[in-house]
Amino acid sequence: MCYGQYTLFQGKNLYTLSEGKIINSFQGLLGNLEKLTYSSYLCELIDICMQEKESNRYLFKEFITCLYLLNTDALDYELLIRSFELKLLKATGYNLNFDKCVLCGKPIKTSNYLSLSNFGGVCDACPKEHGMFISKAAYNSLRFLNKTPMDKIYRLNLTEDVKKEIFKITYFIISSNYVRRPKSLEMLNYIKE
Repeated sequence: MCYGQYTLFQGKNLYTLSEGKIINSFQGLLGNLEKLTYSSYLCELIDICMQEKESNRYLFKEFITCLYLLNTDALDYELLIRSFELKLLKATGYNLNFDKCVLCGKPIKTSNYLSLSNFGGVCDACPKEHGMFISKAAYNSLRFLNKTPMDKIYRLNLTEDVKKEIFKITYFIISSNYVRRPKSLEMLNYIKE
């Protein structure tokens, strides 16, 4: 959890750290098990979705922003993590489309069905298959989280049921589209029970 500038030299098999300067050590995350678990989850997601030596400046910026916000107590942790998950999906090619029907292309304002094979909302006229029914509140919340910068999501206040729906959707998409499933949140869910 240490954000810094490092000078590395590549050897035959490994890199050698020559110089380092700490920008932020995120000490606030270490004193809270929930924050620590969420930040570990973020690191695990980055590890799962990125190839070695792959560069993605957008995702790096979102990751650091999320860690800074998680280090404060200004936002709901779960909403912050769901927002990051949506940004991660966007950065890695699995962006969800909430503005147009993913089957016919017709503009939609809200929907009660999300196509998981086509990554987006489905209008009332199109067939509902290969996806899941969700509440309109969850759909609209996903749309808001997908479009809004993470530092502005404090405006959103959701019920526990809607949060669970959103988690179910992002968890399913992440688990089924990346090489392996993240394990960090399973520990947090176990601790909470």
